[in-house]
Amino acid sequence: MAALISNNNLKLFQLINSLNASNNTYNFTENELQVLQNQLSFLKRNSTAFAETHRNFKDCAGRFTHFARIYAAYYHPYFAIFVCVFGTIANILNIVVLTRKDMACAPVNRILTALAVADILLMVEYIPYVYYYYIALPKSLDFSYHGAIFMLIHVHITQIFHTTSVCLNLTLAVWRYLALRYPARKYVICSEFRCTVGIGLSYILPLILCIPTYTALSITTQEIVENKTKYTLYHTDLSEIFKANTTLLQINFWIYAVLIKLLPCCILTVISFWLIRTLFNAKKRKQVLRSCECYALTEIGRPRSDASKSERSADRTTKMLVAVLILFLITEFPQGIFAFMIGIKGKYLFLECYQLFGEMMDILALLNGAISFILYCFMNKMFRRTFGQLFKKRILGWTLSTCVHGQ
Repeated sequence: MAALISNNNLKLFQLINSLNASNNTYNFTENELQVLQNQLSFLKRNSTAFAETHRNFKDCAGRFTHFARIYAAYYHPYFAIFVCVFGTIANILNIVVLTRKDMACAPVNRILTALAVADILLMVEYIPYVYYYYIALPKSLDFSYHGAIFMLIHVHITQIFHTTSVCLNLTLAVWRYLALRYPARKYVICSEFRCTVGIGLSYILPLILCIPTYTALSITTQEIVENKTKYTLYHTDLSEIFKANTTLLQINFWIYAVLIKLLPCCILTVISFWLIRTLFNAKKRKQVLRSCECYALTEIGRPRSDASKSERSADRTTKMLVAVLILFLITEFPQGIFAFMIGIKGKYLFLECYQLFGEMMDILALLNGAISFILYCFMNKMFRRTFGQLFKKRILGWTLSTCVHGQ
């Protein structure tokens, strides 16, 4: 997702500074004071850019930074869990509907099914991360080795599955473009086999594209003494190679920004505009045909309603896919632009701004995957009909049985 490294160091620094700035007197025992000093030393070691970051904090996005900090501190964990639970259920319903026999025959629906699977995996993994990082860890401050391993796995898994979603959205856009650009050959170009290959590559390529991220992060340790007992704290941080070589870190962000974010977004933007233009052209053709006094007849003398029905269905599908792509672009472009700017300005912008808005970008990405069910219901007539056939009788039967037993 958006933030690669924890920004808890910055938050705890601000808490300690607020305590120091107040006029109250705090009664600490010698052991409590030693623990506080150990924590401060640990945070200072891993926040070398804090002073510079704090001085230039206002440069990120003005007043919006305050909103981002309030949201991250008080609302994000609970809202994210709600979105993940809702999105998981919604995407399970998507899979149930899209895999029905009359729906699964369309390659586009197979791609949408694969996209729902990737979103489910992303959200299911994000729930324990939110609980551990935002709820459990601030209470216990137990920086265990297993916790650091979990954070490292979380970073890689979310990055892989999010990149998978990018690849699947790109496959979806290219697939629809080819089907409309070459209608006479669409059954050859957009075959079942090529659809399977496209979905398979969308799941395999992210494993390769995310290799720079694997090497950028590592688990680091810090030893502290508490009650004359030595403890080792573990946390996820930039690897020593990337800390020592800022150019290498910038190259990493350039790869992330260009290959995984901006390039797919630019391609999706071009294809989306082409699809929108195609819809407008189709609408103009229909208006011209309606203004004609004569109607095209079939061989048996009846209007070609089947052809127009097929065209209307294709237009509805295109509109739905355009909405999916535009929603995806809204969530992806900010991350791509951020990463691109980090590639130019370096580690300073990453520490100051990128992680500050990490929770905002995370929730946008989660919402993008969660509301697809609502989008399909509003914009796809066949999806609504199939959903109704599957669940309407069950819901009515459950309601009637409940009423009967209740009486």
